[in-house]
Amino acid sequence: MNPQRILGIVLLVVGIILFAFGLNATESVTDTVSEGLTGKYTDKTTWFLIGGIAMALVGGAMALFGGGRSRSVIS
Repeated sequence: MNPQRILGIVLLVVGIILFAFGLNATESVTDTVSEGLTGKYTDKTTWFLIGGIAMALVGGAMALFGGGRSRSVIS
């Protein structure tokens, strides 16, 4: 398996884990109070959610499209 695809799979898994942490953090007491008062989540929770989604998308793209056949130039 191509190293770029392996890296893509790793990024995908880590992104899903970060997103799960973000979803779990949305139900904490701090975030519930913050969301009730301001209408938005804390910065830490927001970064977990956005970072997890972004990392999962990049990792998925690398796993699917990365590492096509490379051409070797024979001189």
